[in-house]
Amino acid sequence: MFRIQTMNNIAAEGLKLLPAGMYEFGPAIKNPDAILLRSADLNKTEIPASVLAIARAGAGYNNIPVDVCGERGIVVFNTPGANANAVKELTLAALFLSSRKIAGSILWLSSLKDSALKDPGIDIPALVEKEKNRFEGPELSGKTLGVIGLGAIGVMVANDAASLGMEVIGFDPYISVNAAWNLSRAVRRAETLEDVLRNSDYVSIHVPYSDATKEMFSAGKIKMMKKGARLLNFARGGLAKEADIISALEEGCLSAYITDFPTAELLKHDKVVCIPHLGASTPEAEINCAISAVKQLKNFLETGVIENSVNFPHCKLACRSPYRLLVANRNIPNMVGQITTLLASGRINITDLINHHRDAFAYNIIDTEQEIPAAMRTDLEKIPGIIHVRAISMPTR
Repeated sequence: MFRIQTMNNIAAEGLKLLPAGMYEFGPAIKNPDAILLRSADLNKTEIPASVLAIARAGAGYNNIPVDVCGERGIVVFNTPGANANAVKELTLAALFLSSRKIAGSILWLSSLKDSALKDPGIDIPALVEKEKNRFEGPELSGKTLGVIGLGAIGVMVANDAASLGMEVIGFDPYISVNAAWNLSRAVRRAETLEDVLRNSDYVSIHVPYSDATKEMFSAGKIKMMKKGARLLNFARGGLAKEADIISALEEGCLSAYITDFPTAELLKHDKVVCIPHLGASTPEAEINCAISAVKQLKNFLETGVIENSVNFPHCKLACRSPYRLLVANRNIPNMVGQITTLLASGRINITDLINHHRDAFAYNIIDTEQEIPAAMRTDLEKIPGIIHVRAISMPTR
């Protein structure tokens, strides 16, 4: 039986995919084989030695110590694309919010509530006609949107913005084949980030947060932008350097900053519209993320297959033998040779094998005709560079 510790409320539609006789799950599970979470922060939490995998029901994974997990052979999964439509819809709403000053106009009207209660005779329509010019803003049609990052969300934002009549420029030097296929022909691919920034009236950020992208929108990048451009950030707060954003707003370099990641300083500024991290807050997104995360965990625990991992390579092998050996190792020379030599010395016949690597780590799926003895697994773990070894029985067709 596999044991999964849940660290947040996970949609029931996902959990029901775990067969009762084969899985035990819940927040109180001890010595779990896997952890399933949403926003719970594991960075300062001791992860049990029993954990083989962690699945984040969402795209971002900065709440998980990915490097530490890699060193221990713990496979970390996320669910890219599962909440893409939800984030896309909020980003499109933010485009309108950034232009038409809708949020400020509603706040102003709300401020008149007390006046209306004290003086029932106040002429609200006349006051509205007098003051509405304060909230004037440009239309989106015909303006240029720059989309930074063409993953699942960025592609959807770019395509729908083009349908709204905007000129759209996209930039992503690492765009996947699937994303490229889904990108509308109306979206122009930029060769450089500077090309996007210099030509866009609106810029929307859709890149993952990492050491390489931390505070990528600071004074230098902002100076490349059109004067008075509007910046949207629905990816991660740390992608923008807050002090530089505020300075640019005060100097008129930026007309507005719309973000899903509020802070005390941003809330003080009248050219900032803060949304309380609602990007994926739809029932549909929560269900999609839960289903995707559970399927990935289930597939990994039962078959060793890795899909959508953030620290180990995609690795998939059709099942043709009764036994399967799973080995995580450092990406150094002659690892496969040492593994197969040891198996051969024990008269283990390999029927199929796949080895993929990603950055510092590699992963092997090895199907065999004979069961791998416990002593041989111990010998494998003694090979320098081997991080983790697991043997499972496979249902064969």
